[in-house]
Amino acid sequence: MINNKKYSIEQLELITNNIRQDIIKMLLKAGSGHTAGPLGLADIFSALYFDILKHDPKNPEWADRDILLLSNGHCVPVRYAAMAEAGYFDKKELMTLRQLGTRLQGHPERLRLPGLESTSGPLGSGLSQACGIALAHKMDNILHRWIYIVMGDGETDEGNVWEAAMFAGNNHLSKIIAIIDRNNIQIDGPTEIVMPLEDYKAKWEAFGWYVIEIDGNNIEDVIDACAMGRAISEKPVMILAYTIPGKGVDFIESDFHWHGIPPDHQQAIKAIAELRTLNGRIRSEHE
Repeated sequence: MINNKKYSIEQLELITNNIRQDIIKMLLKAGSGHTAGPLGLADIFSALYFDILKHDPKNPEWADRDILLLSNGHCVPVRYAAMAEAGYFDKKELMTLRQLGTRLQGHPERLRLPGLESTSGPLGSGLSQACGIALAHKMDNILHRWIYIVMGDGETDEGNVWEAAMFAGNNHLSKIIAIIDRNNIQIDGPTEIVMPLEDYKAKWEAFGWYVIEIDGNNIEDVIDACAMGRAISEKPVMILAYTIPGKGVDFIESDFHWHGIPPDHQQAIKAIAELRTLNGRIRSEHE
């Protein structure tokens, strides 16, 4: 199991930096895809795959593994990059993103790639999937497996999210730890202009959830929040992770226009140059 090895925060930051660089390279090669969300989620997926999850890249169907669902499936480049970094498949395969016949579809397809737990694309359905798995585990008295689900804030415009939220609260599905990427953008613009979501914390609490608010671009915060979530009994847990879309690339950060477009060649070169040092904030592992 990969989480038998404990990584330092600095090591996790370097892994995250690798993931962000791979996202840019994948999207450039594909010529299509989503940029802002995957870059913003890199810290969360680094924390999940290299610290939080019980999983085994060499045995993706391991019966005691935790479950990780990605509801906002268009952000899947960050999951592919994290999986490759963790050893699920050779990193060379990342360059097949969105190509005909690839295992790395533009939205995750469960039957194509071992290690994916669900197929996603239509927004708003992931939390219902998590509820189904959690309820089945509860009925079978499976208490040692956690269901983590990553969601987008824009997709909570969907009514079925709130049906699932009500269902999870009513059935005390305490093995669900949901993480919403609260980056405040969606395809048409800022979330609070398109469809205001605040008071977000109060909404989830009203549906019977235990809510934790964190800096989603702080790996230590992500790890600590999930640890706290596992200590909560009788309630599902919602982590509102405030992130910067396009994190790490200054000309992409917080610009909703980058929601669904890839970088061109010159933009990719500039982005990779920034990410290699994060403007000097992360030391090279060779220094």
